[in-house]
Order: sequence, then C-alpha cells, then structure tokens
Amino acid sequence: MTNTSTEIPKQSKTDMRKQVAVFFGGRSPEHDVSVVSGLQVLSAIDESKYDAFPVYVAPDGQWLVGDILRERSSYMLGADAKKQTTSMLLDPIATRGGRLIPKKSGLFSKAKPIDFDIAIPSFHGLYGEDGNIQGMFELANIPYTGMRTMASAVLMDKAATKKMLQSAGIPTLDYAVLKRPNKGLMIPTEEIKEQTKHLKFPCIIKPVHLGSSIGVAKVNTPEDVKATLPAIFEFDDSAILEPFVENLVEYNVAVSKAFGELALSAIERPKATEELLDFKQKYLSGDGGKTGDKMGGTKQVGAISEGMLSLTRELNPMLDEKQTAAIKKHAGAMFEAVNGTGAPRIDFIGNSKTGELWLNEVNPIPGSFGYFLWEAAEKPKLFTEYLTALIEEAVQENYGRLIPKDPVPKDARLFKR
Repeated sequence: MTNTSTEIPKQSKTDMRKQVAVFFGGRSPEHDVSVVSGLQVLSAIDESKYDAFPVYVAPDGQWLVGDILRERSSYMLGADAKKQTTSMLLDPIATRGGRLIPKKSGLFSKAKPIDFDIAIPSFHGLYGEDGNIQGMFELANIPYTGMRTMASAVLMDKAATKKMLQSAGIPTLDYAVLKRPNKGLMIPTEEIKEQTKHLKFPCIIKPVHLGSSIGVAKVNTPEDVKATLPAIFEFDDSAILEPFVENLVEYNVAVSKAFGELALSAIERPKATEELLDFKQKYLSGDGGKTGDKMGGTKQVGAISEGMLSLTRELNPMLDEKQTAAIKKHAGAMFEAVNGTGAPRIDFIGNSKTGELWLNEVNPIPGSFGYFLWEAAEKPKLFTEYLTALIEEAVQENYGRLIPKDPVPKDARLFKR
C-alpha cells in the first residue's frame, strides 16, 4: 500500500539522526534537471546519520512536502498528486536550524510545522543556485551545503565571474555583455556592432545566468546575434559573447575543502558529436540512470536517467603534465578567490592544437552534484560519503558565522535592554 501522507515522520527519542531538507525544482529553466539531482541526493544520503525529506519548489514558486515527491514518476505533479502534498513557507526566525510552516492552517488542519537541522539546496540556475536561496538560509540561520551567498551570486553571473577571474590572474576569454532592453527583446544591429567591436567573429553567445548549455549558439555576424537574442532574453536579462575557440576541447573538474584540505576531483573531458554540447546531449543521452550506491556498486534510482551522469565523457583523460598542472592551479585559485565552500565544478575550454586553455565558467551546484567526478578521483569518494562531508562542512560554516542573539554592541545600544 502506498503511503500518501504529507507529514514528515518525527524522530523518536532514540533516533539521533539529523533532519535534512533537500530542496529542488525551482523557478528556473533548469527546473527538471534540479528534480533529478534532488532525487539522487535523497537516494544516496547516509540514512544511518540523516533522515532526509524532499522539499519541492514548483515552477510557480510553491514549496511542497510529501512522500509522493520522492518518486520520479510523480513529476510533473498533476492535480491528484498535489492533493498528496502540503504547501509550506519558511520560517525566517533565526533560531538555529530551519522550520517549515504550513501555508494553510485552520482548526481542522492536520498539517504541522516541520523542523529540520540542515538544508541541501539542489537547484540549478536562477533563484536557487545564484545566491537567492542561500541568502534566505543565512537570514533564517539555517546550516546549508554548497557555496555561500556571495560566491553563488558571482559564479552564476558569467560576466561577474570573468571580472573575478581577471582580477585573480586566471586566463579567460575576452567577452561582451548585451543587456535586454527596457522594452521588447531586440537590439539594433549597429548597437550590437558597437558593443562587440573588440571581438572577432565567429563567437559563442549564451545567457549570462543559465547553465546546462541552455540558449548557447554559435553566431557568425552581428546580424546572427540580433536574431539569437530574443530567445535568450525570454529567459535571461543578459547575454554574453565570447570568441569561438577552434579545435575546441573541454575539461571539467570539481574542487572542495569539505574533505579537509583542498582536494580536486577527477578531470572530465566531455565528448560531443557536434561542435557544442547542447542541452539534450547533456541530459537525454542515457546510461540507464545508474549511480553509485552506498556500497560502491550501482543501483537504479527511480529510473533517474537523463542526468549529467548520462553524459558521454572520458574521465581522467591523457593530458600532458603542463595542462594538468594548469587546470589544478587555476581551479584552486578560483576556489580560494571566492573563499569557496561546497564542491563547485569548474569548466575549462581549450584549443587542442595550440594547447591554449581558459577557465570558462563555474557551476556552484553541478548537475548530479558531480558525484561521478569524485568517485573517479585520485582519492575516490563515493556519493554517500561525499554528501556527508558537505553536510558536516555546512554545520561548521554555520557555527563559524554565529553572532550574539542581541547583535547590537553595548556601546551602540540606544534603547534600554
């Protein structure tokens, strides 16, 4: 019999497991990919230490809880499925830990508040990976995994990332940013020519704030840019152009201090059948949805195929020592430059013939949390222990940022306490 309860089980007196809320979905073009990543986290978390439950943020912004949200087959939620969930709000009162409050309550309502100890944001893109939800967790004094608010905001803005990389002396391609006009979605060709005159066509154009290759295109002329911009401006307020790299090769690597000292994952070289990896290549090429289980084998996780884990890739490719050293150096420098936490994935692009290499962009919360990169690292970490390390880091980060209950110093108090 299927459990259709929307209430999260409470801990017994003998159950000392921490309550972990896994947030996913969201008001983002990457909503569906976020659902996949969130369900993977729920499946892989160490159940001997943590009692995890889903908090699904629907495309319209509703926060929902309920056991039905654990199953991939439930998405997208129909009317009947929604009846098996409860709409919640986050309590902003800054007692340590979090509390979700039923949005609708009344004399005969069975819904009760849900307390939790730690949040795992599993969002990709806007309103979740970009510092917004992180700022909310900071406001409510909730320990959360991943990058902090400032780092998340900077790294999800490709233009801001470029400026940060340049200031840190990390090689990156030249660029131009085109802003969505106040009215309409079109920019005159002459204006485009003026703003991109320092670039040599062909170029790559993409949204400033989205990932997963959404909206990425190759453009050969300013007229091509003009024709491409409306599709980007529909989902983002800015577009970024970079010179097209001949003989393109990509390398991705994740970096983290959650395991203690600064550590790097395996290096990944994505494979593409075309010049660029598009969204469908990344998320709809399948390996059956297999992911590492807690014992190091493989298991089926609710048929969660079509995630980043299904991307055709080469792990630990043969690179010369100079390239490997450059990737490790620049990835570590980027992480230190933003006082990094969590385990972001850093994406490099290069010219396979000249050996040139540039740091392209950073994913604060990579698809599938990039767990496969850590499983193939020099010192392998299975997904479960990787998540445990992120959770423990979240708790330590929260402790490190605690301030007094009355934050006003005695000498600055104007009112009687």
